[in-house]
Amino acid sequence: MSASDPKRVAIVIPALNEERAIRGVVESVLAISPNVIVIDDGSTDATVERIADLPITLIRHATPLGKGQGLRDGFRKARALGFDAVVTMDGDGQHLASDIPRILAAARRYPEHLVIGARIRNRENQPKARRRANDFADWGISWGCGLPVADTQSGQRYYPSAALELADIEADDFVFEAAVLISAARDKHVGIVSVPIESRYQGEFRSSHFRPIRDVTRITLYTCRRIAAYGHMVASYRKSHGTPPLIYDPEHDEGR
Repeated sequence: MSASDPKRVAIVIPALNEERAIRGVVESVLAISPNVIVIDDGSTDATVERIADLPITLIRHATPLGKGQGLRDGFRKARALGFDAVVTMDGDGQHLASDIPRILAAARRYPEHLVIGARIRNRENQPKARRRANDFADWGISWGCGLPVADTQSGQRYYPSAALELADIEADDFVFEAAVLISAARDKHVGIVSVPIESRYQGEFRSSHFRPIRDVTRITLYTCRRIAAYGHMVASYRKSHGTPPLIYDPEHDEGR
């Protein structure tokens, strides 16, 4: 059975104060997969109560520990339950469960790749500040990975088994996702492919927990340290910026 078979994949959803959207998110995922793990990161609203009656695995933090710890605990739980891979998505409703089959299709097409749901459809919907921050992060993190990556900041991803082994990597909050990308590419020799998804930034979502200046600064400092540690900086830059990112759209069944 393939690691991209839905039966072998857990859907991990970190959540912090998502009472407005979390039930709809979880119900939409349950319609596709019964393997749902929600990590409540110390919510002070009714997030947990909204999903208390749903057939999910729930992990609760007494106080907020950050998105990185939520994902770390989700990875560990998925492996403990015997799953081979994880799809992550945010609890605020920005990501669609209907994109999960497309992401898994890419995982089947590109085995041993980490798959990113890249927000490149209707990208003009992204707030300008977020778009600029994401572009800068893509530039730097691609360099860190040593290969071109589209939308390094997207939280909707497929992590193969090799990436789940990086749960203990020393990085916190939003830096964790960048750290896993870099280490998966560099240390585990995992490829990275992106699947186009919609950019959804509408009024129904709560304000993002991501703070462009603060979090991009943290991610940048971490990435710079990793680039220096791996060495061959010029060669790595050329390799990561000399060709376009690998993008695969299952609806057109063609990669480039």
